[in-house]
Amino acid sequence: MTEESDPYENAVAERVNGILKEVFGLHEAFKNYHDLKKQVTQAIQLYNNLRIHMSIKMTTPNLAHQQKPIELKQWEKINRNRINSVPI
Repeated sequence: MTEESDPYENAVAERVNGILKEVFGLHEAFKNYHDLKKQVTQAIQLYNNLRIHMSIKMTTPNLAHQQKPIELKQWEKINRNRINSVPI
């Protein structure tokens, strides 16, 4: 998805891929292409129609796209090289 194979270049797509794999079972091995395609189709359907998202005000992607205008949360870009201290 990115030219330099850096997951930070397209963090949103990487996050969606991770959710599809872990939450919807797409990380498993499938017996055949038909089973894989069926599971991917079902995962996308559930992700877009049932799974609520904080970044779109706790609604589903399909409902968010029906709104005018679409309100998206603006995430701040952080410096990956900066080290932040975290209290323990």
